[in-house]
Amino acid sequence: MTLNEILNSCFLFRGLPNSYIEQLKAIGKLRSYNKKETIFFEGEPAEGFYIVVSGKVKIFKLSSEGREQILHIFGQGEPFGEAAVFAGVLFPANAAAMEKTEAFYIPRSGFERLLKNNPSLCLNLLAILSKRLMIFVRMIGDLSLKEVPARLATYLLISSAKLGGTDTITLDLTKTQLASLLGTIPETLSRILSRMQKAKIIDVQGSDITIKDKKELERISGLSQDEIGLTIS
Repeated sequence: MTLNEILNSCFLFRGLPNSYIEQLKAIGKLRSYNKKETIFFEGEPAEGFYIVVSGKVKIFKLSSEGREQILHIFGQGEPFGEAAVFAGVLFPANAAAMEKTEAFYIPRSGFERLLKNNPSLCLNLLAILSKRLMIFVRMIGDLSLKEVPARLATYLLISSAKLGGTDTITLDLTKTQLASLLGTIPETLSRILSRMQKAKIIDVQGSDITIKDKKELERISGLSQDEIGLTIS
């Protein structure tokens, strides 16, 4: 995809005239990162935000013991860092490339000038920040109230829905990274995957996980089809 196509596909800029996309390109710049390279640190001033052009980015926090908790993973066309930028606060977490990654950096000062002249962009921004808030509220509930099997079931159902309801999900992250995203450790995740496979709820073949019993997975997750749809809408 070209940069124009990626910016047009980004939820923030969807439906904007090409003239605004060109203005975005004029104020921003492409930045490249190697695998595991830090993009920003928790506590740094949020002076701009990013759109993933290629690769994957993880947003994470580190405990005092050095344990990593992944909060979110972003792929092509997705913005990250924008909430802190427009709240005028420091970055509340770290960001790093999970593989060789290219991101389009948009400085806050230049973007604010565009916002003043484009109400549609303001509405898009409000919508995506509201959706992010909903996702993080759900994540906090999952991590604090749900057991690990329910978190895994939720992840698999939402991943399936994002792919149009396909039964086979190819993990684009390692099991260690998935464990961190679910707030557990790799050994516990492996045991739960094995248990679900023995119960014929899923089938695991390498990085491919096939859902065999979606109704049982929904029961474990505690989510209805409507709630899954709301999460990905």
